[in-house]
Amino acid sequence: QVQLVESGGGSVQAGGSLRLSCAASGYFYSSYCMGWFRQAPGMEREGVADIDSRGFTSNADSVKGRFTISQDNAKNTLYLQMNSLKPEDTAMYYCAARSGYCLDGYPLWAFNNWGQGTQVTVSS
Repeated sequence: QVQLVESGGGSVQAGGSLRLSCAASGYFYSSYCMGWFRQAPGMEREGVADIDSRGFTSNADSVKGRFTISQDNAKNTLYLQMNSLKPEDTAMYYCAARSGYCLDGYPLWAFNNWGQGTQVTVSS
């Protein structure tokens, strides 16, 4: 079992930046995919970005050029650098992990390890 703990959320004005962190502990997979997801009130959870054990990354179209996913394997930590934040980025942000490489489309069903989430609020 993998334990995931997110941190770094907060309230910022539009155009600002935040960096989310996700600390992983417990058993980990030799090949894996880790992702960031978000869920706004009344909306479905959606994928934002992912990265696999080879370092391959992908970003959702809505955040391309603004968000960057990265990982520090020595610290077992996943990051999401969010720049040029917009009010529509307001959501609870979750990190997730699964064994095997990432799949197209950020399928929620493929991830069996989830954190509790960290709130991001962007004001206009």
